[in-house]
Amino acid sequence: MGATAVEGARRVDRLRLSVTDRCDLRCTYCMPACGIAKVARRRVLTIEEMAHLASLMVSRFGIRAIRLTGGEPLIREGVERLVSLLSGMGLEDLALTTNAQRLAGVARELKARGLMRVNVSLDTLDPHRFSTLTGGGDMAPTLAGIEAALVAGLGPVKLNAVVLGGVNDDEIERIARYGLERGCEVRFLELMPIGVARRPHASLFVPAVRILDRLAASFRLEALDAPYGSTARLWSADDGAGLRGRIGVISPETVPFCSQCGRLRLTTEGRLLGCLHEEGGVDLRDGLRAPTGPDDEAVVSAIARAIESKPACRSGSRRSPMHIVGG
Repeated sequence: MGATAVEGARRVDRLRLSVTDRCDLRCTYCMPACGIAKVARRRVLTIEEMAHLASLMVSRFGIRAIRLTGGEPLIREGVERLVSLLSGMGLEDLALTTNAQRLAGVARELKARGLMRVNVSLDTLDPHRFSTLTGGGDMAPTLAGIEAALVAGLGPVKLNAVVLGGVNDDEIERIARYGLERGCEVRFLELMPIGVARRPHASLFVPAVRILDRLAASFRLEALDAPYGSTARLWSADDGAGLRGRIGVISPETVPFCSQCGRLRLTTEGRLLGCLHEEGGVDLRDGLRAPTGPDDEAVVSAIARAIESKPACRSGSRRSPMHIVGG
């Protein structure tokens, strides 16, 4: 670990880097129906600034895994260049979370530039329901993106489905089979009370135990050990007819994993957060844009403060939308 690692702090070795606050879909539990107030371009970090901050976190704080998020990261101009810059930092894992609407056209290039894998959001396999959930989106490009990622070798491809009561909870088995048939790891997520999901959370929330009950009706499940710091509890799944694979359940509400969380989150405007539910964060942009050029020591000091203030457990629910801090 780098010489500037914070003594006595919990192990922090993963960064989720939001490259844009914008998205080409409007998922009902993420984006407000009325639209968003876009971050002014002058406040958004450049690709080079993001890479510079990442290099400091890798070399000075021992970050070994970076995931690019958004908004939707594939709409950010220059994201391919960012992948190239990050891939030269000796990371153990370099991933990207996407709705896959644009993935089919860039999967091979992303792989060639050093991206290791992708997480794809897929909450339904019903085209009409997909359109309703995403504010008019077309499911076909997402499915094409998944296939392109598999062909390009961006694996393991992980499919993430947020389970919503009365909306898509009847598709749990179908989504699991779709993913396992393609060699994907399928992960089902509890809905978190963040942003626009805070108000309907109680009526839409499906706990992990109910998700597992639905899966157990079709698969023999055997618990697997998960790496330290993993958000997902993992199971091997076997339908008894030759279909096998891994299924994960991410249950931040009923089985919190705060004590093992080793993640930092960097917003598109350069605020570093120690928790998804944190509203403020520590500003890194000012140090980057000091009058005489990047003040690395000021930035390193700010990063250290963010790690030191990382909460042992979350408190309350985040009012700001999910797209501000990435998934």
